[in-house]
Amino acid sequence: MKALLEISEIKTFYGQSQILFGMGLAVNAGEVVTLMGRNGMGKTTTIRSVMGLTPAREGRIFFDGREIHAMASHAVARLGLGLVPEGRQIFPNLTVEENLVATAHNRAGAKTPWTLQRIYELFPGIAARRSNMGNQLSGGEQQMLAVGRALMTNPRLLILDEATEGLAPLIRQEIWSTLEKLKDAGQSILVVDKNVDALARIADRHYIIEKGKVVWTGTSPQLLADKDLQHRYLGV
Repeated sequence: MKALLEISEIKTFYGQSQILFGMGLAVNAGEVVTLMGRNGMGKTTTIRSVMGLTPAREGRIFFDGREIHAMASHAVARLGLGLVPEGRQIFPNLTVEENLVATAHNRAGAKTPWTLQRIYELFPGIAARRSNMGNQLSGGEQQMLAVGRALMTNPRLLILDEATEGLAPLIRQEIWSTLEKLKDAGQSILVVDKNVDALARIADRHYIIEKGKVVWTGTSPQLLADKDLQHRYLGV
């Protein structure tokens, strides 16, 4: 199967400090893939490298067969990569509805594009607060809004960095349920998170990263069966 996103041997630095040491992974069309690991191991840097926010100095990144590692971040996004960033980064001085429409587009020509109505049906909690400012929302509501905002760009690949970090259990469950619905609809997803049990129910494949490179990759049954692996690299 041809990969939608393919990362090969990338090396990324912050100044003189190297964070990624030959990082690689792939996401196929219609697949849900996770990137897991302890804090500080390079997960967010990998996402930032894909999106052109912290470009890799070496290695190659392809999206639908096109090299993107030298592209500016706005050009990468226009190709169909939708990011739900760590920390959510909601526009605080815009309403919920303004946040959703601020970057909305359908450049890929999706036959059933995401609309405000579809987002509100997916997240009834933010529909009720559509006129509230972004900084008036709870953390969980902001995360739902961040997912909705990314979906309004009609991405071919949805990327979630720390999908449920710091959220209450009920909100986490709503996010997982949303990702299951998106997967059933054929959405390709790359998700960074630490919740092994929830991710194993949703994802097709997993990558575990340690000190800037992949140390394990496999399926959900393989991940769940290896408790030593979980303890060694994920602290589970």
